[in-house]
Amino acid sequence: MKTLILDPEEQDLLEAFETGEFQSIMTPERKQFIEVTANQSLQLNKRVNIKVSESDLTAIQKAALQQGIPYQIFITSILHKYASGTLYEVSHGK
Repeated sequence: MKTLILDPEEQDLLEAFETGEFQSIMTPERKQFIEVTANQSLQLNKRVNIKVSESDLTAIQKAALQQGIPYQIFITSILHKYASGTLYEVSHGK
């Protein structure tokens, strides 16, 4: 089995998780969203390979972690929202 090497930030997160410092914010609505998203991901029938910058991928992974879903599903969700016209840009400070 391959040994996973974590950077200091990842190691801090792992240690915080293992010591129980995180508390679940799972609500029934959030659980339903995750279930629907997971079911949609099982219905995917096309594969797309794209290249993104490392900084963009890191930001996406952090956002997905905050949402409590895998980043691939998070990306799929963003693309679906855009394609269906339900993704809206929010301007900060305006």
